[in-house]
Amino acid sequence: MWKKIVLAIAALLVLGAGVMVAKIGPRNVIGMIRYDQRREGDLKVGDRAPAAMLVSLDGKSQSPLFSADKPTVLIFGSFT
Repeated sequence: MWKKIVLAIAALLVLGAGVMVAKIGPRNVIGMIRYDQRREGDLKVGDRAPAAMLVSLDGKSQSPLFSADKPTVLIFGSFT
């Protein structure tokens, strides 16, 4: 009797996972799993920004993201 109950619960869990993957997509499920593997950074308030490079859309050229001479402004928006 217990084996049937455990088997039924396992089947419901597998079915629920399948519905979740179908609803939000497999790439998003992988992203959700990786999201929980973040670690807290080492930067503190007032620290200098780490060196970073921007890659152009063609993937060939790079440019520095931050400049010591000028402030950097990042704008995230939707241009649709």
